[in-house]
Amino acid sequence: MRELDQLMERYLDQAWREATADERGVFLRLLDSEDDKLWRWFLGYDAPPDAELARMVERIRTLPR
Repeated sequence: MRELDQLMERYLDQAWREATADERGVFLRLLDSEDDKLWRWFLGYDAPPDAELARMVERIRTLPR
């Protein structure tokens, strides 16, 4: 989905360089998730199964456009 790509690109453009190794690992785990789950998480219909993924989703959602 193009919209998901845009969200992920925003994180890469704005936060990846300053991210810690742990944060980068969480982002990579997020990328392993299925698109339909990601879409529901980013729209707020469902929550990710663990706190780290939930924090990453919220971080990406709140990045400036």
